[in-house]
Amino acid sequence: MVEWTRRRFLQASALAGGALMLPGVMQAAWAAGSDKPELGTVRVGFIPLTDCAPLAIAAYKGFDKKYGFTLVPTKEASWAAVRDKLVAGELDAAHILYGLLYGLELGIAGKPKPMANLMTLNQNGQAITLSSDLAQQGVRDVEGLKKLIGQQAPGTYTFAHTFPTGTHAMWLYYWLASAGINPFDDVRTVVVPPPQMVMNMRIGNMVGFCVGEPWNARAINDRIGFTAATSQSIWPEHPEKILGTRQEWVDAHPNTARALVSALLEAQRWIDASPQNKQETAQLLSRRAWLNTKEQYLTGRMLGEYDNGVGQRWQDAHPIRFFEDGAVSYPWHSDGMWFLTQFRRWGLLKTDPDYAAVAQRINRTDVWQDAATAVGGIRAPSSPLRSSTLMDGTVWNGTDPKGYANRFAIHRTGA
Repeated sequence: MVEWTRRRFLQASALAGGALMLPGVMQAAWAAGSDKPELGTVRVGFIPLTDCAPLAIAAYKGFDKKYGFTLVPTKEASWAAVRDKLVAGELDAAHILYGLLYGLELGIAGKPKPMANLMTLNQNGQAITLSSDLAQQGVRDVEGLKKLIGQQAPGTYTFAHTFPTGTHAMWLYYWLASAGINPFDDVRTVVVPPPQMVMNMRIGNMVGFCVGEPWNARAINDRIGFTAATSQSIWPEHPEKILGTRQEWVDAHPNTARALVSALLEAQRWIDASPQNKQETAQLLSRRAWLNTKEQYLTGRMLGEYDNGVGQRWQDAHPIRFFEDGAVSYPWHSDGMWFLTQFRRWGLLKTDPDYAAVAQRINRTDVWQDAATAVGGIRAPSSPLRSSTLMDGTVWNGTDPKGYANRFAIHRTGA
């Protein structure tokens, strides 16, 4: 695994020749010269989830103005709406599911469209919630769920995620399959927008869902569900939301793309700088313009403080992260490739793609590097591939994606 250390963080300034790496110096020169952002206003869509935090902070703290543009966040009702508006050009960029962007590029989440991932907005911070009815039947984890499902006809139980190629679908499928539950043969799955998850569980439309916060915490507060697994227990430090846009937009507005990423890098660094900053972020996100919910639903899990709703409390070793010396934001090629392997596993792709080429095309490390240089004190890793160990002991490092995709005993029939 590529290691990010404090030493590397500090050494970064030496790589760009001293003063040009100081925060505020290079971006001031860009704003005044030929590298000024082409657009004065940038419209960025978001879904009301805790992990839209970098957008909120960038706009609220004025990091957008620092880099010569005005960020206009636009709240959307569903991931399908984000997709449609982004493709149509109504949005310049979006807080978007990693897998949704890749699905667009490949034509399995809509009409094929060349897309660009400019940065990762956060790692970790999602969860799988099961209903209180299941808890009353003794279910506490995926093994207990497997036993219960085996007692009924296939398709008896319904689970929800937020988009067919999205991260929540992939976490849910991986978690179910880890216990021998085939998410396509043994249960029924449906798509529900994040803000509607709790309501749909309350009226009995599903017994489980995978979604971002604060909706898992809200289900516990409303006493309709409990947290059966966090997404970071499935893949510690997994990528989650990204800053997505169209390839043509980056090509037409390269300076604006760099400025946008720079502002969001500043916001990420600010959020993770202290617990107090995270609490202030939660307070901001609770407002009507953002999540329109109670601050108490946000703060605990943003600080890594977990209560699963059925008697277990812990300080999570892998809480939602936004910066981590810049490592969170880097658009690792291996992260994108992992989603491609799962698309292949579950039959969303009928043949193996050129995994490395697709990831290299979409994940714009060049834009990220320019932005990191502008912000200062952030250095790229030595390789665009990183190594991770998932919940079942599987090691993913991006070196053999075809072999990895084909190694799973449980996959979609015909895939």
